[in-house]
Amino acid sequence: MTGPQRRLAANRLAPAEVEHLPMRPLWLCRRCGQPWPCGAAKLALLAEYREVPVSLFLYLAGCLHDAIDDLHRLNPSVTGSAADMFDRFLGWPARHTHAYRVSTTTAASIEEASS
Repeated sequence: MTGPQRRLAANRLAPAEVEHLPMRPLWLCRRCGQPWPCGAAKLALLAEYREVPVSLFLYLAGCLHDAIDDLHRLNPSVTGSAADMFDRFLGWPARHTHAYRVSTTTAASIEEASS
């Protein structure tokens, strides 16, 4: 393989072309190696599901279920706590999705109405 051919072959597999998707069964990002969903994956998911936040939660709930199974199968002692896994997959979109935020005045009104 000549120099230009080698560079062309290397460029086809350049990291810039790899999306921030999970590498199963490790649940690490294929591109950056961080626990998935990594920061870039979170931004991409928020943008992709901007109009349908419920679908984002359903997708991530399925990923959470699969990740718990995969990671437990690989090494039961390293799977992580349920709270950590929940936050990794479902906690972050709740903090970033406006549709699921309840203002304190709304929560107070609901509490008063139920008393």
